Amino acid sequence: MENWDDYRFILALDRSGTVRAAANLLGVTHSTVSRRLAVINARYGKPVFERAAGGYKKTELGMELVEAAQQMEEISFSADRRRTAGETDLSGPITLSIPDVLGQYLLLDYLVDFCRQYPDIKLSLDSTYRFADLDRSEADVVIRSVAKPPDHLVGRCLFPYALSLYCHRDYLEKTAPVDRRWITAATPAGKPRWIADSPFPDVPVGIMSDDITLRHKAVLEGHGMTRGACYMGDAEPDLIRLPLSPPPFPVADFWVLTHPDLKNTPRIKVLMQFLTAALLENQDLIEGRLASA
Repeated sequence: MENWDDYRFILALDRSGTVRAAANLLGVTHSTVSRRLAVINARYGKPVFERAAGGYKKTELGMELVEAAQQMEEISFSADRRRTAGETDLSGPITLSIPDVLGQYLLLDYLVDFCRQYPDIKLSLDSTYRFADLDRSEADVVIRSVAKPPDHLVGRCLFPYALSLYCHRDYLEKTAPVDRRWITAATPAGKPRWIADSPFPDVPVGIMSDDITLRHKAVLEGHGMTRGACYMGDAEPDLIRLPLSPPPFPVADFWVLTHPDLKNTPRIKVLMQFLTAALLENQDLIEGRLASA
């Protein structure tokens, strides 16, 4: 292979399986990927990828090249991390991977304050629910609630967030029993099991959505009842916990994590300490001990 760019195209096609998806990963057009694949195949005199049902699959040669590309990619990522680890100033970029709702409903003001305190640190947020791959430098620091994070990552395990049952404070009074509805995530059964243990086990499900923010706003606007994070529900003056609700349900622990290569980098350390302090300051809210009256 003549250059690293060829390996990037091979990795993207292997990981995505289709030309169009590979183009999206690389930020190019699908015709660019097709042309590049044709050039690579011609260079080796035989195909690296072959058409298959719904996309492409790698040939035996392709398997060898993908393995080599993965090794080169890891070397590149490792070099980048070591360069970052050698920086001693409280300046430079950091990518923080954080669930969208945690950023919006709990940590936004803290993150703004961090940027004010450390103006030379350029903080970028990766607001997704997927666990960012720190080995591939998708992020420098992650906050996630998980039972068991990857063993090699370093950081701190804090405490679990809790869930409880909520509705608008006027909902039960103004909504006839026959018109009441649950708002839930989409489930194959159509009705989550936790409803059976709620104060209203016979109320049907209305809106179903996997968008946590949409469910929260729907309840805020008086469209139904839901189970949500205590740090979202208990912080809203217009929401109450349902009468006779069971105790808050703890989920997995929050972790603040980074890659071991970055653990002593000053700007990484100061962000992790800042985030840990912010979460500890809100521990009672997060664990569901601050219910609205």
